[in-house]
Amino acid sequence: MPAARIVIAGAHSGVGKTTVATGLMAALGRRGNTVASAKVGPDFIDPGYHSVATGRPGRNLDSWMSGPEAIPPLAERAALGADILVVEGVMGLFDGPSSTAEIAELIDAPIVLVVDASSMSGSVAALLHGYHTFSPTVRLSGVVLNRVGSPSHEASLRAAIMPLGIPVLGAIPRDESFAWRDRHLGLVPVVEQRQAVIESLRRLCDTIARHSDLHGIELIARSAGPMRTSPLAETRRTGRAKIAVAAGPAFGFIYPENLERLEAAGAEIVFFDPLSATRLPEGAAGLYAAGGFPEVFTGALAENRSLCNSVRESVRHGLVTWAECGGMLWLSRSLDGRRMCSVIGADAHMTRTLTLGYRTVSAKDHTPISPPGAELRGHEYHYSMINPAGQALTVSPGAHAGAEPAAMTTPGRAGAGAGAGAGAGAGAGAGAGAGAAAAAAAAAGAPGEATPAKMTHAAGFASASMIASYVHLHLGADPRPAERFVATASAFAAKGPKISPPAIAQARSPRATRRPASTRKNGPPEG
Repeated sequence: MPAARIVIAGAHSGVGKTTVATGLMAALGRRGNTVASAKVGPDFIDPGYHSVATGRPGRNLDSWMSGPEAIPPLAERAALGADILVVEGVMGLFDGPSSTAEIAELIDAPIVLVVDASSMSGSVAALLHGYHTFSPTVRLSGVVLNRVGSPSHEASLRAAIMPLGIPVLGAIPRDESFAWRDRHLGLVPVVEQRQAVIESLRRLCDTIARHSDLHGIELIARSAGPMRTSPLAETRRTGRAKIAVAAGPAFGFIYPENLERLEAAGAEIVFFDPLSATRLPEGAAGLYAAGGFPEVFTGALAENRSLCNSVRESVRHGLVTWAECGGMLWLSRSLDGRRMCSVIGADAHMTRTLTLGYRTVSAKDHTPISPPGAELRGHEYHYSMINPAGQALTVSPGAHAGAEPAAMTTPGRAGAGAGAGAGAGAGAGAGAGAGAAAAAAAAAGAPGEATPAKMTHAAGFASASMIASYVHLHLGADPRPAERFVATASAFAAKGPKISPPAIAQARSPRATRRPASTRKNGPPEG
């Protein structure tokens, strides 16, 4: 891993981390650097914006889902071939079970703190003093002041900070023209409006470059020393199979590591867009339908009866299927009253209640990604409900109440056609996220706000050849689900529907130490 790495953290949710981090990635790239990116936590949307700025797949670093020991090698993989790794934090610096401070410590990276300076002057010094002295293991190397009102406001802020000896590395003026459209789950995925994002990013890059000390930021990033890493568990090749992966505007929430694990296990990945494809890719033995925003495209998905019929008949004849969140809604009978694929005998609808949090899941019987009782870690994050909810999986809260990464969440959209929330604008001076408000209101169960994690309960749908649930899995540290999925699909391709998943079940330690799988150069669509 290159020595140059830096973490862009926030004093709290909504200060503009995505603004600064994404603009900084683009600005550093414009200076001739090859820039890599990562996002702390399970968020899919911010990495999509990062990918536009860097031209590389956006990655995630989450110590709860992957385990702390996997964070350094995952960061190393994210930075492969790059000059500088820029990591965007989550919520406030010390918030959450996979906090920005923890990730920075695990990869031994200096931190630049983003502060919303719009409603303060001298008080900024007290705030920075607290963050600077709170933890002896945190390397607070500078501050970026966001939403600065005027040159005189900037001068007063700098004067207050000067006695602390903390470098001011940027003072970004308030500019509502950089506000990017919001939605109930935060920023709109890049894949839905890529050209508009590119244009906004160009203006944002200009602003960050003009109002930041890019040379100073580079020097801080290059001050990071060598980082010790241990190899990730290597993916075993378990077969050969063509895997159809739902992509496009409605389905973009896929961790690149999951696709890399599938490929290393022997999968040939073939993307298709459920909005336009009339049938599944020829010869597909497996279907991976991950998350996204199918509720935004219910009309087009419902009208594509040819593809729905192809999916339903293929799954009925044994097509090996893995569906997460939005993919599960697409496979249901209906979504908000519009007919879907009818693979799952359940109906889904959008609600005003946000369900989110880390989850531990285990299947009661054999599935294409796990044997009975095997525990997997993931994240659940949705405004929809499905009825019946299913009984195939045991789902447990994976982190203590109130610790979920709600900063990636925005209250507001409650079903088709409802308005957007206050949102995670990724524009200079525009702001980022209302997740803290969502978390704070969780206990009250306010409409449109986050609700606390449920206790252990049954949910999801599964068989020997299919699994569908709300939980997103990140396979960066655990190749076993990908190995099993490819093995099951390979057996289906060779023998048809008469396969025996128990025969291909492999008992392995999730922490087996082997060489990391090769890095995928062409990642999935941004999301």
